Order: sequence, then C-alpha cells, then structure tokens
Amino acid sequence: MTENDNTGNAPTPGPAGTDRPQAPGGGAAPPPYVPAPAPGAPQQVGRGKVRSQEPGRTRPRPATVAEQRARALAIQQERDAEAAREAEEKRRKKLRKRLLIGGGVAVGVVGVVAIWYAVASPDEVDAQCTMDGVVVDDDYCDDNYVRSHGGYSSGGFFYIGGNSYRYHYGGPSTPVGQKVSGGSYTLPKGANVSTSSGKVIQRGGFGVSGGSKSGSS
Repeated sequence: MTENDNTGNAPTPGPAGTDRPQAPGGGAAPPPYVPAPAPGAPQQVGRGKVRSQEPGRTRPRPATVAEQRARALAIQQERDAEAAREAEEKRRKKLRKRLLIGGGVAVGVVGVVAIWYAVASPDEVDAQCTMDGVVVDDDYCDDNYVRSHGGYSSGGFFYIGGNSYRYHYGGPSTPVGQKVSGGSYTLPKGANVSTSSGKVIQRGGFGVSGGSKSGSS
C-alpha cells in the first residue's frame, strides 16, 4: 500500500494500475501540452491512413523497376504496332500502283493491237463488170474469156467485138442489166476486191497497194 503524502491525501490510481499525479488541492492533472502544427506543414497520420497530396508540393512516388519495365514494354509494343501499320499501308499502296500500271499496260497493249488490226485489216470491196455504167456478166471483164473470144485488155478496159467493159468498185450490189450507183471506177488501194462469183481482183492488207491487171484506170 502506498504511503500518504504530507497533505494527508492518498494518490489516485492512474490508468492500468499506474499512479497519476494530482493537481494541487486534489483532482487529476491535465494532459501535457502539445503545440499545434504550423500552417502548411504535412500532417502526421497513423498507419493505414491515406496521406493527402497537395499539387505542386507533394512529390510523386518513384516508379518501381517492374513498373518501369512494364511502361517501356508498352511503349515498345505501341511503336512496333505503328511501324507494322505503316509497312502494311506502304505495301497496299505499292500493290495498287502495280495493279494500275499493269492494267494501263494491258489496256495500252490491247489498244495498240486493236489499232494495228484496224489498220492492217483491209476493206472488203465488191466489183461488178459494167458496160457504159450498166451491170453485165462478170465474164466480160475476165482476161481468159476476153482472149478466148478474140478480145484484149488494156488500162483496165476489156474489149470484145467493139464494146468496152470495166469493173465498178463499191456501191450497192446491182443486178445485171441495171445501172450502178455510188462507188467508183478506180481500184481502191489496200482493199480486198472480189466479184460476186468469187473471183479475186486484188488482195489487200497492211502495206499492200496496187491492183491486178484487170483494175480500171
């Protein structure tokens, strides 16, 4: 048991069995003085509490090694993806250019061939034997027939028994005994010329010109 002090008052037991000093005249003593924190000073918090952050004053926590590696890996993956997209776009542009060039070349070649065929393909012209502009039998314009009947040919004319015959080229097909219309008596150059009976007067074609002996003047 604790002895009494000089005042004759027994000390008051403190928390957890400790003796708490008493104020003069009896009663418990006040807690010790704790100064208030200065304005702007960081507050001290206990374990497990969130520390408040002030913009411009609180420094961010440095990233850990794992976080730095993850961040670098993400940046590298984004760069690789962007490079892959650019490479794919270049490949597509190159492919489109090749297709356009190939198509143009193909169209150009086809066009040149078509033009060449158009130029090289001769016109088909019909010839009809005439006398004074009237259609007669084709035999009167045939060298063999004329000679076999005592006639001859000269300058595109065939002479038999005092009559002259010559070919008429082009124009609408006209029956024997009727007068021709349109066309010309001049042998067309470079054209395939034949009679209705199938006799070839001239074979035309690319670079071919001139006519046969039976051509008219």
